[in-house]
Amino acid sequence: MKLPLLLLLTTGLSAACSPAATSDAPDTAQTLAQDHGGKKGKKGGHKKKKGDKDTDQALPSGLRRVGTLPDNVRESSGLCAAPQAGSYFTFGDDGTTPTVFRIDGTGHELDNFTLGAPNHDWESLSRDPSGNYYMGDCGNNNNDRRNLAILRFRPDNPSQVGRIAFKYPDQTEFPPAKKERNFDCEASLWHGGQVYLFTKDRGAESTCKVYTVPETPGTYTARLVQKIALPGEVTDATLSPDGRRLVLLARQELYVLEGATWEAILKATPRHISLEGAGQTEGAAFKNANTLLITTEQGAVYELGL
Repeated sequence: MKLPLLLLLTTGLSAACSPAATSDAPDTAQTLAQDHGGKKGKKGGHKKKKGDKDTDQALPSGLRRVGTLPDNVRESSGLCAAPQAGSYFTFGDDGTTPTVFRIDGTGHELDNFTLGAPNHDWESLSRDPSGNYYMGDCGNNNNDRRNLAILRFRPDNPSQVGRIAFKYPDQTEFPPAKKERNFDCEASLWHGGQVYLFTKDRGAESTCKVYTVPETPGTYTARLVQKIALPGEVTDATLSPDGRRLVLLARQELYVLEGATWEAILKATPRHISLEGAGQTEGAAFKNANTLLITTEQGAVYELGL
């Protein structure tokens, strides 16, 4: 397997987000050589590639299977800690019901609720310290959606949903040329009053763009704040409890970016970890400071020690 070169393109990150900002992201390079796993097939048809299916084959060191999701969780697409200790929220991919499932650390279903908004293409979920949750309804396989949004809600009142509608400042064609299709977003997280969006590069499969939108419901132009050169296609994002490690999940692999501050994290050189043999890894959440819980579209639940 070749060892591709990973470049991290950075300059300063402004924490404030102007709803109408359209300036280009910074463009300075760092390098990292790493093993690169397979690429994920485009969802919608969910094209399977060799190695997508969960197996009991030998897994990478530190990765172990701990359970299986119930059959009614179709194609788990994201994962986030629930308010109740030791439990997590997950949900199905586009075309499934607008249901959020609460599971334990082995995938066993504890309960579920219906969110008061349709599932156009839910892809990610994160929360803020006040108990608000942010559902990323911004899956955009064909790069032609014009109704992208983050859905803000509270689990104790899921029928009330605030909509954070947004568009990308650098997208002018719907869809753009194939090599320019980098407006699918399957990973997002809340941090410091902003929702950060991490794109899945379906064109060149080389760059994860990072945008921000405010946490307050409204209509915005996202702000492009960073570009991270990655040979994988990002499927989820999660931040460690101490705020010092960002994990970008991809298909059968992930990247860890570490730093003392959020700005330093986004400038850090990513550390690559192979998840070869795990299947189509889609959801990730920290179980504790040094352990990740990971779900796959095929239903397997894994733990990974970092």
